[in-house]
Amino acid sequence: MENRHPGRRPTVITAKLQARVLAATQRRPKDGSTHWSCRKLARELGLSKDTVHRIWRTAGLKPHRLERYMAGNDPDFERKAADIIGLYLNPPQHAAVFCVDEKSALQALDRLEPVLPLSPGRLERHGFEYYRHGTLSLYAALDVETGKVQGRTARRHTSAEFVGFLGKWSAKSRANGKSTSSWTTSRLTKPKRLSSSSPSIPR
Repeated sequence: MENRHPGRRPTVITAKLQARVLAATQRRPKDGSTHWSCRKLARELGLSKDTVHRIWRTAGLKPHRLERYMAGNDPDFERKAADIIGLYLNPPQHAAVFCVDEKSALQALDRLEPVLPLSPGRLERHGFEYYRHGTLSLYAALDVETGKVQGRTARRHTSAEFVGFLGKWSAKSRANGKSTSSWTTSRLTKPKRLSSSSPSIPR
C-alpha cells in the first residue's frame, strides 16, 4: 500500500527558494493586509504552508509580531545619557542622586450612561461615552529610607512648579538633618468636584 500511495515528497528547501520566500515576506501584501500569514504567502508563491513555516522558523521571522521604538532627534543624546549612567556607576562623594519620571495621565471619567450590572449569562456592561473632568497636576516624592511619600498638587504642569516642589522637598530634608535619595514623579490626574449639573453616575 505504501508503495502504491507513497504520498507527496517533501519540498526541498534550497537557498534560492529560501531567498524568494524571505524577499516576499518583506513586501507588503497586495490586498492591504498589515502582514503575511503562512497560508496567504503560500498561495501567493504557489507553495505549501508548511514550507513557508519551515523557512520562517529557520530565519526567525514572526510577521505577526512587532516591537515599538522611539527615534531621538537630540544631537547631544549620547553625551547626556553617558552623564546620567555615570551617576549610577560612579556617583560623586556626599551627593544625592534623584531619579525623575513622568507618569502617564490618570483620568477621572464618569460614564454618561448607567452601568448595567452583572446578571446570569451577561457580563457587567459600561457605556462607551464618558464625561471628562478638570485637570490637576500631582508632584510626589518617595523617601526610600522611610517609605513616606511627600506630595503637592498644582494647577499647571510646568518646570516652574516642578522646580518649586523640589526646592520645598530639599528644604524639608535639610531641616531634618539628612539627605535621602528619593524617587520623584510627576503625573497628571483629572479630579473635579461634581456640580449639580453634572450627570449622576452610579459606580
